[in-house]
Amino acid sequence: MNNTDENQTVSKKANCQKEKNQFFSALIKIIIVCICLAVIFIFGAIIIQNIKKQNIKNDYSLTENLKVTSDAFTEGGMIPTKFTGRGEDISPNLKLAEISPDAKSIAVIMDDHDHPLGIYNHWVIWNIPLSNEVPGGISHGKIVNSLGGAVQGNGYGRHKYRGPKPPYGTHRYKFNVYVLDTTLDLSSDSGKAELVQSMKGHVLQYGSLTGKYENQ
Repeated sequence: MNNTDENQTVSKKANCQKEKNQFFSALIKIIIVCICLAVIFIFGAIIIQNIKKQNIKNDYSLTENLKVTSDAFTEGGMIPTKFTGRGEDISPNLKLAEISPDAKSIAVIMDDHDHPLGIYNHWVIWNIPLSNEVPGGISHGKIVNSLGGAVQGNGYGRHKYRGPKPPYGTHRYKFNVYVLDTTLDLSSDSGKAELVQSMKGHVLQYGSLTGKYENQ
């Protein structure tokens, strides 16, 4: 074999090795992309499942027999920025008319009704002491000592109120208020679905107040 043939052989081997390296490099990239897509799919499925779990009717086929108003906004009106994620993000007060004499506690569920994936829960709080008004500016935490030991669970706000902050457009936010004939023995790690289940058979009165907020 002359030098020319040897050089050609070496060159062919080098090209072959280069092609193998390129192949394995491309294969590794494809595997990494597939793994990333799988992770995104799994987390996306978990998020969607959690939202679907929350996406349940709040009135449980109850007739509204409790009038709910607020000093912050009127029914169907715009929620001031102060009470949103674009402002101070504090909860508005909720005034309740003619509470049943058999009532023991109050619960509130606040939802975004125009979320792309369905009704999206922002805030859950229960075991609020009886009063004609749920005060505004409720502090953060699992147990609200300043509110008679009321319990805040997990929603978009984890153990706290999280106000409107739509990514686009105008969204409707519904404050559902439940007057119960008992206090609930429910873990603060619970969410909307667990609260809904625990309240069944104990709702004496139900009312709501809906406000709007536009992305700014």
